Amino acid sequence: MSEDWQTKYGRRRVRKDPPTLEEAVFAAQGITDDVQGQIEIASALIGLPPEKVREQVLKSKPTAPQVTRMIANERGVARAVVVERRVTRRPVVVERRPARGTIVKV
Repeated sequence: MSEDWQTKYGRRRVRKDPPTLEEAVFAAQGITDDVQGQIEIASALIGLPPEKVREQVLKSKPTAPQVTRMIANERGVARAVVVERRVTRRPVVVERRPARGTIVKV
């Protein structure tokens, strides 16, 4: 499916392709972890009935859970970690030029 229009520089065309089933399932998995929600989102994106999308969603279900790293103290309470960057001040070396009118021997 494409859309055409005329400009002062000539014809312009934009191609619009609906997402594939795999792309729709991938997008739905990124939005929600609920399988039924993924089926509804993917079927709405590509315009297929939920029964056809269900098979693909169940096939592409991730096997390993996502790992989230959390820093906790000894009591198990989560805490915020703030990382600050210290700027080191480096000495600036300024070359002195001889004054005007002086003779420099090389």
